[in-house]
Amino acid sequence: MPEPAIPPEDFQSLDQLMDKLPNILAQAPKETGTLDMIVMRPEPEARVLPQTFDVSAELGVNGDHWKGGSGYALDDGSGDPDAQICMMMSGCIGAIAGDISNWAPAGDNFFLDMDLTPSNMPPGTKFAIGTAEFVVTEMPHNGCQKFIDRYGRDACLFVNTGKGKELRLRGIYARVTRDGTVSVGDTVHKL
Repeated sequence: MPEPAIPPEDFQSLDQLMDKLPNILAQAPKETGTLDMIVMRPEPEARVLPQTFDVSAELGVNGDHWKGGSGYALDDGSGDPDAQICMMMSGCIGAIAGDISNWAPAGDNFFLDMDLTPSNMPPGTKFAIGTAEFVVTEMPHNGCQKFIDRYGRDACLFVNTGKGKELRLRGIYARVTRDGTVSVGDTVHKL
C-alpha cells in the first residue's frame, strides 16, 4: 500500500473540498497558464522532479513508466498514446494536498496552473508548453486506490463523482504532437 502523501489527520473532507471548488475554478487561468511541476515516474511508486524535460510523441515523458503500459495499454502491452501524459490543475491538487511538496505522489506528470475543465480544454484542444505541443485526449483520468491511500477517500470522491467528475478535476490526458522541451515555470497556452 502506498504511503499517505499527507498525514491522514490532514486529509480534507468532501465538504471542505466542495467549499474550495469555487476558488479553484475562479483562480485557474483560462488562456495562458504556467507549468508548476514536472514529475517523471520511472517505476510505479518512484518520482523524479526535473526542472526541465524533453517530451516526444514516441516516448512521452522519456523514462516514465507510461511507455511500458502502466494504466491504459495497447494490445501489444505498450502505453496507449491517448494516455501518454497525465495533467492536473495545480489549484485542485493544492486544495487536496496543501504544499507543493505533497503533489508528486498524485502520479501526474504535469501540474498546471490552468483551467483544465472540459468547458475550457475539451478533448481535441491543442496547447503548447515550452517548445512542445500537445492535444487533450478523450481518455478519462480517474482517481484510484492509490489516490485514496495518499489523500483520503473524500479527495477521491471529490474528483471522481458529481461535479468533480463533470469538471475532470482528477485531470486530463494529453499526447505530444510536437517534440520539445518543457521547464517548470514555462507558459502554457492554447493554440
